[in-house]
Amino acid sequence: MRTLLAIVLTLGMGAAAAADRAPSYVVVVSEATHQQEAWREVAAALVEKHAARGAKTMVYRQDIAEALPKLRAWHPRYTCFVARPEEATRGFVAQVHELTRRYDDDPYTDTLWGILTGYDASNALAIARHAEPLVVRRVAAGTQLAMDMVEEGVWYCELVKNRMVRKEPGGRPQTLAGPDDTTRALAETLTDYRAELFVTSGHATERDWQIGFRYRNGQFRSQAGQLYGVPTAGERFAIRSDHPRVYLAVGNCLMGHIDGPDAMALAWLHSAGVRQMVGYTVPTWFGYAGWGCLDYFVEQPGRYSLVEAFFANHHALIHSLEHGLGNERGLRFDKNAVAFYGDPGWEARMADGPRAFELALAVDGDLHTLTITPNRGEESFAPICTNGSQRGGRPFVYMLPHRIDAGGVQRVEGADLEPVIADDFILVPNPGRCDPARTYRVAFRAPAARR
Repeated sequence: MRTLLAIVLTLGMGAAAAADRAPSYVVVVSEATHQQEAWREVAAALVEKHAARGAKTMVYRQDIAEALPKLRAWHPRYTCFVARPEEATRGFVAQVHELTRRYDDDPYTDTLWGILTGYDASNALAIARHAEPLVVRRVAAGTQLAMDMVEEGVWYCELVKNRMVRKEPGGRPQTLAGPDDTTRALAETLTDYRAELFVTSGHATERDWQIGFRYRNGQFRSQAGQLYGVPTAGERFAIRSDHPRVYLAVGNCLMGHIDGPDAMALAWLHSAGVRQMVGYTVPTWFGYAGWGCLDYFVEQPGRYSLVEAFFANHHALIHSLEHGLGNERGLRFDKNAVAFYGDPGWEARMADGPRAFELALAVDGDLHTLTITPNRGEESFAPICTNGSQRGGRPFVYMLPHRIDAGGVQRVEGADLEPVIADDFILVPNPGRCDPARTYRVAFRAPAARR
């Protein structure tokens, strides 16, 4: 019988020439997890699903830092860290952030990563096997969203009692009178309404979401992988849905912190159909790394997948730190504090909608030209929605379709826009006020990266 070391690529032995071809998708998993058959099946399911990307499994013995030399050599576009819930701690999330900024020498994250976990191996396997892309047409939230940017949806206000806003397909957002207690109404957006994106803010712990921020309201709670609604009056009720969706806990404290089997994050993944989730692992106060995901994902509909939006926002955070923009203490606090759970290679994307500006890349040989086209006159670069914290002013981020040799870049046009040209993205700082008569363009020559 072959040993574990003969079955998978390990870190202390030479790999065959075929195995050394750089994959664009890598599964990273601990030896302790990979030795468990049920969890080994999770890793295998990801490799099978992403076979077209040359997916490979990398097993580390004790510390994910052991994987760095091979990850630097391969520099995969996607890295998925398969972890049992007891491994997916706050510290582990921070380690993944740090590790994935070290594939090369620039300060930015170098791969689209996710931590794939679940309440148990069966839950994680269901997430790993889910392959059909998600187009988000219906949204629901417990906080204000830019409803003019979505096809349809509903949000219930956490600040003003009885306020809700609904948008029907083809219509305009309408402010309506909601219930005193929105617990059941919000639960029904997950079950009956089958929202494909759910967004929350407000007070939370690893065991509950306190729905009303400025008024008395109910709660969502979790126990043993099950999500419950707990109204202010009445008994708790289970919330069960297997409808695939993504969840953004953009403003909640601790929603992304997995501290045991009763953690809210595990309940969302296990009983609410969540396939990808973004959430803070710490009590939040600054908010850049959470709320900014809406600036890219919801408010530029169809431009980014959720994982791309998460990392566009993270690139923006690192850019702010590197250039002394904004509150340094707050940015450093958020830097490693937010988890992305799920398969980073699975695509969830907002349905295309009207955008305030367009980004277009033309490639002619080694010449790359990025053009930013305003759609709303002088307001094209202004914030769409200011609800939350640290909203608006995000830089333009374009994800390159292929890696380039950033060290060999020769700038041709647009140096005054102060662009950052990395190996897999272009970032252009937001000038704030838009001049509709100006051509916003960045052009550069860059050779393809060696693989």
